[in-house]
Amino acid sequence: MNSSQAEIALNDRTKDDSTNTLKKIFSIYLIVFAIIASLLVIFFAYGQFIMSDDQHILWKNTLRDFFDIQFFIYFAVGLFAQLIDGSLGMAYGVSSTTFLMSAGVPPAAASASVHVAEVFTTGISGLSHWRFGNVNKKLFFKLAIPGSIGAAMGAFILTSVDGNFIKPYVSIYLLIMGIVIILKALKKFIQFKAPDKVGLLALAGGFLDNIGGGGWGPVVTTTLLGRGAQPRTTIGSVNSSEFFVSLTGAGVFTLLIGLQGFSIIAGLILGGIIAAPLGAYICSRINTKTAMIFVGILIIVLSTRTVIKSIGL
Repeated sequence: MNSSQAEIALNDRTKDDSTNTLKKIFSIYLIVFAIIASLLVIFFAYGQFIMSDDQHILWKNTLRDFFDIQFFIYFAVGLFAQLIDGSLGMAYGVSSTTFLMSAGVPPAAASASVHVAEVFTTGISGLSHWRFGNVNKKLFFKLAIPGSIGAAMGAFILTSVDGNFIKPYVSIYLLIMGIVIILKALKKFIQFKAPDKVGLLALAGGFLDNIGGGGWGPVVTTTLLGRGAQPRTTIGSVNSSEFFVSLTGAGVFTLLIGLQGFSIIAGLILGGIIAAPLGAYICSRINTKTAMIFVGILIIVLSTRTVIKSIGL
């Protein structure tokens, strides 16, 4: 067997392992869902025999109010945002925060809700990427610590000033990086290399992510890919380290302004948790050039939208 045949065989085994891992994860999800559904059926059918009438009515009304149409809208937002984020390494925070702010949620409250939800979604996403072999441990640690420091700084500043003034400048930078990534992907041969100055990049990414309600993936993933990093392990490592960035930002937000909109947070969490393994699975299977082109197009679209909104068009 020559080297090319061995590589094909290895790729086939890796794909089979990824598929089996995804099946196992969703089997666990189905079991958990079945247990929760059974408990809800028992509660609504026989709850009056288990607790007092007042308690039963109170819990029934609370559950009905909580799982309203708004909850399922936020669930859908979390589902699709995490599916994109898990597979391409960006867009959860940006898309979720944009939707919440367009619905009238204040910037600080929207960013806080998204980052609390991201603590859970990025945790599941990080574990999924690790299970699918998408994480570079050395890169992970280089990102997690400075990213968390930047997150604390950004969250603290956002509670007292408007962070929107910096968005157009960051978007112009990302727009250029998106074009660079596509140009690299269109080359006949792509040479990957270990990126440098990762700590400073992570510090800036964590800061911008919290002050702007999203930006860890666009800033960090886009820059690393633009510098020539390997897409699969870059996306997996950035997604995994985002757990610590989100945990830090959410902690600071909670201490300074508290938590608001539990229905919003719960919907984003549940949708994101369901989509996280599927996003990591797509990342492990997608072709390198295809991933780079998708990332480039996505970042160009998001950045162009932000620039247009900033200049009032």
